[in-house]
Amino acid sequence: MAQYVLFDTETTGNQEADRIIQVGAMIVHSKDNIEVFDELCSTQVPISFEAMEVHNITPDIIEGKPPYAETAFSKKVEELNRTENYLIAHNIAFDLGMLEKEGFVNRYTLIDTVRCAKHLLPDSPNHRLQYLRYALGLYKTEAEEAQKLGITIKAHDAIGDVLVMKLLLSKLVALTQERFPGVNPMQKMAELTQTPVLMKIFKFGKYKDREIEEIANEDLGYIRWMRNNLDLDEDMKFTLDQYL
Repeated sequence: MAQYVLFDTETTGNQEADRIIQVGAMIVHSKDNIEVFDELCSTQVPISFEAMEVHNITPDIIEGKPPYAETAFSKKVEELNRTENYLIAHNIAFDLGMLEKEGFVNRYTLIDTVRCAKHLLPDSPNHRLQYLRYALGLYKTEAEEAQKLGITIKAHDAIGDVLVMKLLLSKLVALTQERFPGVNPMQKMAELTQTPVLMKIFKFGKYKDREIEEIANEDLGYIRWMRNNLDLDEDMKFTLDQYL
């Protein structure tokens, strides 16, 4: 039977040198058997002030904590590292990248709830986890779920975000079953994770909230400038390339 590893990391920052300082995870063995991990860990890399502003983890909080390699989660995620199991995160490229800095070599089947949400909720103005928490009404049931699992909910806290992601995943499973009846929803979401999304609306820049197709017809030079000069995610790169 497949195991499902939902996880989130908090880090010293988002640059190449940055490292994990907190990991939250749930390993779903079955509906009634869920392991919860909520661990702080130390690192020699200083925590940036920008990162502290987001997650409120300061150097004194992680002082004396074991390094990531000695956490219970690091051992468990290696133990289950097989293709029949699923590794799941919201924007998995970032969190998986942080694990890889610790020497992790992935063999799991991956599910990115951001990419799946973009496919399954194309008209949502945003696909950030906290946005979807409210837009989909996940907050209405999270307290009951948290109490059942012994979790304290805090925004931008690793285990709190994993709890919200678990509720989001249930919504995405239901949407997948509606749109692709008769197909294993987890396998389908793994497929969607590997499929770029054609974005409809600009979410930033001078044409924010305008349709990308419309701007491509009006100002192709701007599309070309964006593609060549901005640090874009895979879906926006894919979208702009379609019009170029």
